[in-house]
Amino acid sequence: MELQKQPSESLAPSEVPARPVHGERQPAQGEGCLVVAIRIPVRLVTLMLVVPVRMVWDVLVVGARFLNGTVLRPAGRALLWLGRAVFVWPFVGLWRYVVVPVAKGLAWLGKVCVVVPAAWVYRWVLTPVGHGFGWVYRRVLTPVGHAVLWVLRGVGAGIVFVVGAVYHVLAVLARYLVAVPALWLYRWVLTPLGHALAWCGRGLAWCARMAVTGVGTALYWTGRVLFVLPALGVWRWVLVPVGRVLAVVGAEVWAALGHAWRVAGHISLAVGRALGRFLRLVLVEPVRWVYRTVLTPVGHAVRDTVLRPAAEAARGAGRAVRQAVGAARAAARQARADVRRMLFGERVPARGVDRREPSGTEGRTLGSSTTALTKD
Repeated sequence: MELQKQPSESLAPSEVPARPVHGERQPAQGEGCLVVAIRIPVRLVTLMLVVPVRMVWDVLVVGARFLNGTVLRPAGRALLWLGRAVFVWPFVGLWRYVVVPVAKGLAWLGKVCVVVPAAWVYRWVLTPVGHGFGWVYRRVLTPVGHAVLWVLRGVGAGIVFVVGAVYHVLAVLARYLVAVPALWLYRWVLTPLGHALAWCGRGLAWCARMAVTGVGTALYWTGRVLFVLPALGVWRWVLVPVGRVLAVVGAEVWAALGHAWRVAGHISLAVGRALGRFLRLVLVEPVRWVYRTVLTPVGHAVRDTVLRPAAEAARGAGRAVRQAVGAARAAARQARADVRRMLFGERVPARGVDRREPSGTEGRTLGSSTTALTKD
């Protein structure tokens, strides 16, 4: 049972591995004293250099956001509206109320002046003329063309016969005067001479290849001894160790920059909060206190003692003015009616139209002519 204990129970409290902090680079296994000796000075120097840069960066970011929200965005919206008012809307109005009606008018005019006359000319002029040309082609040009073609075929057959005979004679002459002598010359003179020249060329090429191979081998070993082996030694015993040291230093500098940037961010945040609290205590709170304890009671007193009575008086004066204006309008309307009555007399009321219907006190009867059955 002793062998089945958990691994965490067999470790001492001081030997339990700590949990890694988020954002902190874990040291690699097997780091030497050089890395540990370089890390702390580099981080200190980097922190002193990065803190002012980070604070300036945060100030620039806050200023840019404030400038964007208060100046650039409203200015951009105003410029956008101005651009629409100056460039877009006039062109839209010009297109909608000038170009489109003019284009429609020109289209109608083109249809009336061009399309309709062209259709009429095609239907009543070009179509009959085309039919007449078709009749002439079928009845006149086609027979004449067949006759001319028959004559041309006969002439062509004669020309072909003459040309074939001449070609046969020339072929026979060319074969026995040119081809046969040239073939004999190629077989018994040029071919042996070519074989001899090819054998000499192969010998010269072998000699040149051997000479070039020897010279190349000598140059290869000379260059290897004079350049390659020293360069390989410098690379292996000088540049590689120096590069490893520079890689370690560069990695530590990069890690120190990241760590210093995060620490500078926290410092800048703390400084910004302190400045914000100081400005709030120095400016915002006094202004709020003055607004709450002085301006608000004064504003309420002015509203209750001055503005509301003035508003009530203004509303009463408005009602009085509206009543006076209404009375003046009624008097003017009555005066116009009296003048019209004196000049033109009383208006005669329109007489009602007899719809052959009985009044309310008179009922329908079979003897009257107000029903559909007894109506004349």
